Amino acid sequence: MQKIKFSELPLSVEVSKAVQEMGFEEATPIQTLAIPEMLKGKDVVGQAQTGTGKTAAFGIPIIEKINQKDKFPQAIILCPTRELAIQVSEELKKLAKFKRDINTLPVYGGQPIDRQIHALRRGVQVIIGTPGRVMDHLERGTLKLDRVRMVVLDEADEMLDMGFYEDIELILKSVPKERQTVFFSATMPKRFLELSNRFLKSPSHIKVVHDKLTVPLVDQIYYEVKETVKPEMLTRIIDIYDLNLALVFCNTKRKVDEVVGHLQGRGYFADAIHGDMSQAQRDRVMSKFRKGAVEILVATDVAARGIDVENVDAVINYDIPQDEEYYVHRIGRTGRAGKSGKAFSFVSGRDIYKLKDIQRYAKIEIKRKVVPTLKEVENVKSAQLLEKVKTGLGASDLGKYAQMIESLIGEEVSSLDVAAALLKMIVNAQSGADKKDAPEHDFAENSAEPGMVKLQLNLGKAHNVRPGDIVGAIAGETGLPGKMIGHIDIYERHTFIDIPKEEANNVINIMKTKYIKNQKAIMQPAGSTAPAQGGGARRDHHHGKFKR
Repeated sequence: MQKIKFSELPLSVEVSKAVQEMGFEEATPIQTLAIPEMLKGKDVVGQAQTGTGKTAAFGIPIIEKINQKDKFPQAIILCPTRELAIQVSEELKKLAKFKRDINTLPVYGGQPIDRQIHALRRGVQVIIGTPGRVMDHLERGTLKLDRVRMVVLDEADEMLDMGFYEDIELILKSVPKERQTVFFSATMPKRFLELSNRFLKSPSHIKVVHDKLTVPLVDQIYYEVKETVKPEMLTRIIDIYDLNLALVFCNTKRKVDEVVGHLQGRGYFADAIHGDMSQAQRDRVMSKFRKGAVEILVATDVAARGIDVENVDAVINYDIPQDEEYYVHRIGRTGRAGKSGKAFSFVSGRDIYKLKDIQRYAKIEIKRKVVPTLKEVENVKSAQLLEKVKTGLGASDLGKYAQMIESLIGEEVSSLDVAAALLKMIVNAQSGADKKDAPEHDFAENSAEPGMVKLQLNLGKAHNVRPGDIVGAIAGETGLPGKMIGHIDIYERHTFIDIPKEEANNVINIMKTKYIKNQKAIMQPAGSTAPAQGGGARRDHHHGKFKR
């Protein structure tokens, strides 16, 4: 179907600015169909799967219609689960960012009701809640819906399956008859149709039909990683799979630019393509990508429409797409013409729910894999390099190089030593380990645990640093699981931390630009001759010890 850009919708300056900041370039099918109808004030029945952009489809009209001066509930959104209620609430806050004095509140079971009652008393215009907790508030008299003008049922079929029919019925009866009512549902069971016939007035019926997934030769994999670890994860995937041509997808233009900057800073031939570029600029980038001058193309979904390049090794979903249909389009760009391809997805936080929706809709299995370690990356790159060396052994112009090697060989140096040293230099150069901003450190075997080395941090008890702060910072920034971090010995002005030896360089190089408790973190091998700035040399014998 023909989609429209958000700039073509009759939106306020504030909402348009919020949508632009969120990075949305084009409305999804459900947004294209639903937003204009809802802005007209019509009742709507929308049939669409989860992950199609439904939240913005009803969220934008709600934000546009709220009277900011009135501090009572004007809209209520019912959701089947607390997770969805929280997700919807967060999205609405982003959409209302530039609209002053619009307050939204998620109400759900499992959270202290007193906190919700206190927020309701202060004044809330949009309620996002599960039917059970909303009924609880209605019965207590802490929530009044007598001036609500908009009601949305999100994933109505799920709520009916969970036995909320009577609660939904009572809530709808508590709202004035002169209102706008919107139902969204993936399926249309009999009880749903009965409910819509009773409570909606001449609704507009909207149905979104998805493309079918036809990429049987694409091996689909996902990794669970924190948002801060995605840049490092991206380079590991590119290296370990030796990708020659790869497409990386982000949900926003800003993210595209950030990812390209990261890749170029690491020495990769990467470029961007997104909606802010002119057609001439896009054409130049695409030409380079087809010729292989650009090996990694980072794009938004809208800008990538015209990409039709053979021999794309892999598609990497740096962000999980907003719409399941986009996932289909993305991974369909690899594994063409009978060739196999790979699709990698980075899953962060609640993205796992989106991924499950994609799998359910497309009837596919996306396999979970463990994040590859730096050691695994190094081993793979070494193996790849050795294969190239084997291929080059038959070359006819090796004579002068052989003479150079012979000049190094003596009683204490063998040809094997020379080859090993050269291999190490090449692997380090390829991984960036020998760059000035990522030095290779030498570590003494100074930990009581085998395979571990001791690092020194320039922060200690005097800086109010606790073991949990250190573990959280290292795990969050580097992707190293907290359970792999060993002893932590906290002194007055510095701390010793045991880290797996193969990860130590990575931890030092990543953490040098990070902060712990708002204080710059400097790590180095313990016993280094250059002391970490900020930490004292005096040892506090009454230090705390923390063992994981």
